[in-house]
Amino acid sequence: MVFDGGRLIASVIGWTHHGHQHVTEEQSLSEKEQLIADIMGAHIRLEQLFADDRSQPLFASHLTMSQLKILVLLSRQGAMPGGALARMMGVGAAALSGMIDRLVVQDLVTRTEDLNDRRIRRIGLTKAGTELIEGIITAGVKKQRELLSRLTAEELAVVSRASALLVREATRIAERKEAPSGEV
Repeated sequence: MVFDGGRLIASVIGWTHHGHQHVTEEQSLSEKEQLIADIMGAHIRLEQLFADDRSQPLFASHLTMSQLKILVLLSRQGAMPGGALARMMGVGAAALSGMIDRLVVQDLVTRTEDLNDRRIRRIGLTKAGTELIEGIITAGVKKQRELLSRLTAEELAVVSRASALLVREATRIAERKEAPSGEV
């Protein structure tokens, strides 16, 4: 089976082409939806082509899903009290403690006393934990760079501009989520 991500995405979002001779608002919207479907399909296909490179460090790590979640949360949030981490994970303190014990043995996280309250244990990534998560997140970069190096300068300019537009809009969405209620 040949994967056609554009057609798959188009069917998912319900795109249909009406074949009007003049451009109507409906047809313009359909053309926009088709372009979105084509772009999403291309991204899905690229992810499939890079899947082996991207998943290799994940599979080599032998982490459980819960352990991976802990490492990802710590990489995004920084060191935090065990209670806060347990709430974010949706588990009790005892369950979290067992998971942290196994990560400490693997030298991926540390437990330290909170400077302000000695009863609180802060959980943070070790250098090895940071390197593992960065390796998982950046896996496939070499292959992506190789792919980009095959493009002409003009093609790279198009990709660069498109990437900048996507980053701009993703940043706007993230900022709206972070804004207190009533502010946008």
